[in-house]
Amino acid sequence: MEFVSYADWSQLPESANLLFDEGARDSVFFSRQWFENLEGTVLVDDQSMLLGCVVEGEKVLAILPLVARKDLHLHGLTHLYSSLHGLLLVPHNQQAILECLARGIDQMSIVSLRLDPVAEDDRNVQMLQQFMELSGYECHRRFRFYNWIYRVQGQSFKEYMATRPSRVRNTITRKQRKLEREHGYSVRLFTDRHLEQALVDYNSVYRASWKANELYEDFIEGLALSFSDPGWMRLAILYIGDNPAAAQFWFVAHGKASIFKLVYDEAWKHYSPGSILTSYMMKHVIDIDKVGEIDFLTGNDAYKQDWMAERRKRWAVSFYKRNKPRGRVERFINPLKARLLSN
Repeated sequence: MEFVSYADWSQLPESANLLFDEGARDSVFFSRQWFENLEGTVLVDDQSMLLGCVVEGEKVLAILPLVARKDLHLHGLTHLYSSLHGLLLVPHNQQAILECLARGIDQMSIVSLRLDPVAEDDRNVQMLQQFMELSGYECHRRFRFYNWIYRVQGQSFKEYMATRPSRVRNTITRKQRKLEREHGYSVRLFTDRHLEQALVDYNSVYRASWKANELYEDFIEGLALSFSDPGWMRLAILYIGDNPAAAQFWFVAHGKASIFKLVYDEAWKHYSPGSILTSYMMKHVIDIDKVGEIDFLTGNDAYKQDWMAERRKRWAVSFYKRNKPRGRVERFINPLKARLLSN
């Protein structure tokens, strides 16, 4: 096996798709669609994609999607909107593969490598850390953010809502009745590539929300289109009359629902259109999509705790090349450590 770095998607052997497909089962943030859209829409002039791979013949054994800068600092191919990162790895001979990956990264003569955000229990990253340290790198971990989830465990939407705070249930029921009585409302859910009007309405709501204008419209549009092809897209718009008043991006893939973007028009805030739309989407992913897990992705906002039940941590892992050369004892001990790790 050998380490190979690719700078373009067309260079990747076809077998890489198997790793991306398996990665997507864990998270849409490991899918090829996610990484391709990032590479095509958010990199700036001094950045270039680098796919660090371990290959054996035409078989790709590991992929670490990275961004390279001219100052020899590498970081994960991620973005402000990335809620998870890591590396893709076949299930066999993993320690030898990761040793090869670490050795290949070291031979690039980099200054540092940062992977962010990673799961606290990501075993692949933990093993890579061991071999990076053996290659002469110092590792530093720091907390990045909390991630709230809910494990559905076969519940219906009605059963799920019974577990939510009574304050949340009562507010939604009251606001729904008030909005229906005073204006009427409807919800439209978009799941395929016919998203033109939905994206126009989403951007309209975004501009009327408490948030600034969307800085990455090309990224959002590209993501909606690429995720609609495998059926992962869930773009919901709540209309009051003909006016879009709230919008939400969700992804549903391999039994997991991810709540990606939530916005509502400030002019309708007193009707809680965001909460009404969240309730609608919860019912859809639980009763129709039959998901086993709902993920609120990034942040520890109080309202997320109203809907979720379990909190996880995400971390940044940084590697820095040691300045001092390794001594004779260290050069002797490190190969022994590597052999022990592989047993």
